[in-house]
Amino acid sequence: MPNVLVIEDDAQTLDEIVEALTDHGCAVDTAQTGREGLMLAIANAYDAIVLDRMLPGGLEGLGMLASLRSAGVVTPVLILSALSAVDERVRGLRAGGDDYLTKPFEFIELTARLDALMRRRDAPPSVQEYRAGPLQLDLLKREVTCAGRPVALLPREYRLLEYLMQNQGQVVSRTMLFEAVWDYRLDERTNVIDVHISRLRKKLDPAGSMPMIHTVRGSGYLLRAPD
Repeated sequence: MPNVLVIEDDAQTLDEIVEALTDHGCAVDTAQTGREGLMLAIANAYDAIVLDRMLPGGLEGLGMLASLRSAGVVTPVLILSALSAVDERVRGLRAGGDDYLTKPFEFIELTARLDALMRRRDAPPSVQEYRAGPLQLDLLKREVTCAGRPVALLPREYRLLEYLMQNQGQVVSRTMLFEAVWDYRLDERTNVIDVHISRLRKKLDPAGSMPMIHTVRGSGYLLRAPD
């Protein structure tokens, strides 16, 4: 059972996050100030931390995060903030955050992002390939094959597939893809993700006989090996 620390000063938001994470199978500790959260994060071993950026008590979120990293704590941190501008997101990530989710948000995305952070933390450092049924992605050669057939991908298509395979079996939202594959350099309202997903599907499975990339309506996309 993953242990998660949630640092959020708004009582209603805190209760809702705790409920969502508990339903997701997590054990949750909470704090409502940066100082309290810092003490807990240093004293205990957590699998992930959810950190609100705007905190009372003289130690706001990014200051608390800087102190945490200075103390040598490397626990993955997901920053929550109502500040959605690209510059603010980048500032949060450069301060030591591992991911950044803007308010308001859907709890399914919150749990998906935490799952992704914890998988990356636990992943072996020497992963050389990803497999999903007949699909294979060789990270060293940067080659993709499907049922033994070479698949020629453009660089962005390759990065998109790599991210989907890295998170196979889990729903990834459009925002997560936007951030991971396009590095915030797109208007989130664009349909470029849908276009690339469509092209990728056709290249992986020209006949449409064994779909692997699935659309999860209202949530995002899911890659899984065909049944």
